[in-house]
Amino acid sequence: MGYNIVYFEVAKQNVIAAKIWYKAQQNGLQIRFAKAIKDAILRIQNNPDDFSIRYKNIRIAHPHNFPYSIHFYVVNDSNQIVITNIIHNYRDVSY
Repeated sequence: MGYNIVYFEVAKQNVIAAKIWYKAQQNGLQIRFAKAIKDAILRIQNNPDDFSIRYKNIRIAHPHNFPYSIHFYVVNDSNQIVITNIIHNYRDVSY
């Protein structure tokens, strides 16, 4: 069963910033990054229970080949997945 995806604004902004950074590193790399994020979100959307709860009710998925984490939780009664953040794995932990 597919779920509807809802994003916190910070998650969207982090992806935009990462795409800008990857494009500056190598033209076209931002496209590979965006596809990796999209593929990971599709995996989450189709099988959210494949990802174990890591803290409180938050689950974490990782896109292939990029050091990012997608933090999300499932709202079963409304058939939604809420993506709270998409962050670089080596970012300051206080963030």
